[in-house]
Amino acid sequence: MNNSKKKYKKSKFELLHQYYSYTGFYSFLGTSLKKALLPIFIFILVLFLFNEYVYNINDGLHAITATYATSQILTIFFASETLLGLIPPEIFIAWSKKTNDPIVNLMLLAGLSYVGGVLSYFIGKTVLKMDKVKWYFENKMSKHLKNTSKWGGFLIAVGALLPIPFSITCLAGGMIKYPLRGVLLFGLLRFARFAIYGAAIFNIVS
Repeated sequence: MNNSKKKYKKSKFELLHQYYSYTGFYSFLGTSLKKALLPIFIFILVLFLFNEYVYNINDGLHAITATYATSQILTIFFASETLLGLIPPEIFIAWSKKTNDPIVNLMLLAGLSYVGGVLSYFIGKTVLKMDKVKWYFENKMSKHLKNTSKWGGFLIAVGALLPIPFSITCLAGGMIKYPLRGVLLFGLLRFARFAIYGAAIFNIVS
């Protein structure tokens, strides 16, 4: 048979692209980006207007910095990032700008968020051993678990970069027994998110 007529074998990248296209990952990603951009814009706008016309945010952040020790604030942040991302990290990013070492504290926040996500992963694995808790999370997070099962590492990456609670994504990863090395690798994008948000928020907070 003529070599030119041999069946074309798709590369691994093309097969992955085909899979993510068929399973709706790209449409999910596009929708997530659209949903993410608006809240980011609104948050920055509200922050700017609040600072200009309501209350000087710099004074408030200065008061927080003077009242609470850095270790206390970092502890609260770490607890939040481990337990379902209850407090928006942007608040802590703004706080870091008012500290004596804003870049160092911003990187500390990113590191704690990363570690918090990893701990959430192990919490997810532990949940599987407790029937009642497992039932609760499987019912409350059924859609997220389904998406994580389909898309794995790419969804971890989305959780690391976008305003989707990173800890929930990692928790779901643990519950479906997604490989830890994938969480550790894709979770590194968390540092990129904090760098991008830090650059935007630092321009508002003087």
